[in-house]
Amino acid sequence: MLLWAGVIFFGTVNGWFHQPIAKINTSQSFLEAVDAELDKQFVGNFAMAIVSDGTVENEIFYTAGKTVDRNTIFQVSSLSKWVSAVGVMKLVEDGKLDLDAPVRKYLTRWQLPPSAFNNEEVTVRRLLSHTAGLTDGLGYSGFETGTIVQSLEQSLTKAADADEGVSGEVRVEIKPGSEFKYSGGGYTLLQLLVEEVSGQSFASYMKETIFTPLNMSQSSYTWGDSSNYKLAEFYNNDGSKAGHYRYTSLAATSLYTSLSDLEFFLQAHLEGENREPIGRNVVKPQTVKLMREPHGQSMGVDIWGLGTVLYATTDDDDFIIGHDGKSTPPINTAIRLNPETGDGIIILETGSSVVATKLASEWVFWKTGKVDTFLFPMLINGMVWAIGIGWAVILIVTTTLGILRSIRMK
Repeated sequence: MLLWAGVIFFGTVNGWFHQPIAKINTSQSFLEAVDAELDKQFVGNFAMAIVSDGTVENEIFYTAGKTVDRNTIFQVSSLSKWVSAVGVMKLVEDGKLDLDAPVRKYLTRWQLPPSAFNNEEVTVRRLLSHTAGLTDGLGYSGFETGTIVQSLEQSLTKAADADEGVSGEVRVEIKPGSEFKYSGGGYTLLQLLVEEVSGQSFASYMKETIFTPLNMSQSSYTWGDSSNYKLAEFYNNDGSKAGHYRYTSLAATSLYTSLSDLEFFLQAHLEGENREPIGRNVVKPQTVKLMREPHGQSMGVDIWGLGTVLYATTDDDDFIIGHDGKSTPPINTAIRLNPETGDGIIILETGSSVVATKLASEWVFWKTGKVDTFLFPMLINGMVWAIGIGWAVILIVTTTLGILRSIRMK
């Protein structure tokens, strides 16, 4: 029984029992598979780009309402964190932040509350990699349009828009550096850090330092209802229209951006002599590489760098990188990029909480045959069923053989 369980687990991790979403290794085959998946469930708005060897090869769009295109603005939820991390790393490059200094030394407006652990061990590096020992569990639900949005300091003390079931208090309750623990509050603390060090609002700093140099002209961490840009409509799972929520936690979850802007961002992370320098001269190539070095582990597997998810290893022992976003009312966004090959996928979506992540992870399996960090949880139910059925067969067979043996002995 243990051997069977081990075989099924190992096979699931390595994709032995999973079929690629598209049977043919062509972009057209993958696009047809995506169309088939979208037909199975409600999707309010959908924008996707396929990047091959650093060049955008295909873009597709789908909408249940007002038309969306490559310049339509989507709120991208936690995908914001990867972009925010680049802004933090720019301050490190400029010598204004030390990755391994206590964050306390940079803060005047708010401090972590006293804890049973050493708060001096909470550093920028650990906040970026979710290893700072914070247990807030955030997840932000946001504030409805027309309601008062908390101040940054109030949110760090106790987020009024914390997802149901989490404390929303940003505090140290695990020894910093000892384990990976996802923390939205850690990125809200980084937001405060950027404001303190730069002397600007977080949104202004990111626009001036990252978005404008990268030609991400449609990207912002705040939204004005008088904006000339077109905002994708929000939908609930049942197809009804949903409201637009605002956030205190800009760095963690409030980036507004378009497919075309994220194509620029993705291309800034490419490797290769025949491609433009990684970082697009906004951040240094060594910074881009440092961000995808392993810093956070789960069950012994490297899953997080400095602001980016490590989805799967590449042929040269690097990583397929990116980030996902998910919030309620349902927004689901995802990016996957193989920096070595220049292949990638970007998906922005409203109306479903899973479709972008599922399709992006399926793209990784289709391209590499590897089960990525977010596809594995989707396969767990099948793995458990296979183990259970195998165990049942083993028990029935061994019991039957035991009975037959007993009869013969008589």
